[in-house]
This record gives sequence, structure tokens and C-alpha cells, in this order.
Amino acid sequence: MKKMYIVRHCEAKGQASNSPLTEKGFKQAEELNTFFNNVPVERIISSPYVRAIETIQPLAERLNVEIEMNSQLEERVLSTKSLSDWPEKLKRTFENPCLKFEGGESSEEAANRILEVVEGAFKSKFEHTVIVTHGNLMALLLNNYNKQFGFNDWANLSNPDVYLLNSNSNGINFERLWNKVRG
Repeated sequence: MKKMYIVRHCEAKGQASNSPLTEKGFKQAEELNTFFNNVPVERIISSPYVRAIETIQPLAERLNVEIEMNSQLEERVLSTKSLSDWPEKLKRTFENPCLKFEGGESSEEAANRILEVVEGAFKSKFEHTVIVTHGNLMALLLNNYNKQFGFNDWANLSNPDVYLLNSNSNGINFERLWNKVRG
């Protein structure tokens, strides 16, 4: 049974692609490294954003596993306009996956990006893969496998967060792992 660990990046100093982790975020990255001590991780695929790379760097270095950058794992752009009511707009995109705002992508479009990466990873030879991404993309992926996972679940994600996707004869199911160890 193949296992896919979907990781949301640790606490960062901002939302820009070049925003690094905070001091707390670097400590969280070390906690993640420890969290994966008993997992035989063979492959790491990450968003090219600095905060995602810095999140998984300690694990990659310890295991001597190359981090594969994949732009399909970049944060979802809700709009290129500044939206003062962006949480309400984001909530609407969970209710209507085809809804798009100026310069942005729909939930459906964003979900398709990460789904392509996950499906490709499940078809690969590797049994244990870590995929590092961003909160909205993670939530859209999980929503694909369980439509009950929505806006409120996105709002309750932590930095970092870890979900395990299992692929078996019944399809793909998931469970949250990070809250089990972090309370």
C-alpha cells in the first residue's frame, strides 16, 4: 500500500514566494524531521517557494534525498487584485469550485494541479513520498477525496500540518497525522 504524506509548510514570514520561515518555523521544520524518523521516505516533492523548501530541508538532508521542485505545488492565486474580503471569497470558491476572481484560478483548476502531482507519485515506484505544499492547495486536494472537507477544515489547518493519503483497492483515503502528535 503506497503512502503519500502531504505536508503544509511551517510558519513563514509572509506570503510571497521568497518568504522564509520564521525562527519558530525553523524549529517546526526540525520537529517535522523528527516526526518522520520512523517513515522510510524515498521521495520528496516540494513547491519551489522558499518556505516549502526550508520546511523539508532538514529531512531531505538527514535522509540524503533530493528535493524535487514542482511548480504545480505552488500556492493557489485567488486573485491578482487585493481583496479585503478574501476569506469570504475563498469560502465561496469551496462552495463553487468553478468560481474565479480577477487574475486568479478556480478551486477546480488549483486542485487539478496538485492532483496531477499526487496521481503521478502514486504511479511511481516509490512507496513513501512526501509532498510539501500550501494550505489552500492541501485543502483542495483533500476535498477532492472527501467533499465534506471544506473551508472550515482549511481554516483549521496548522503550520505545519501533515496528512497521510493511503492508496488501496478501495481508492484513496486520508487521515490527519500532525494533530495526533501535537494535540
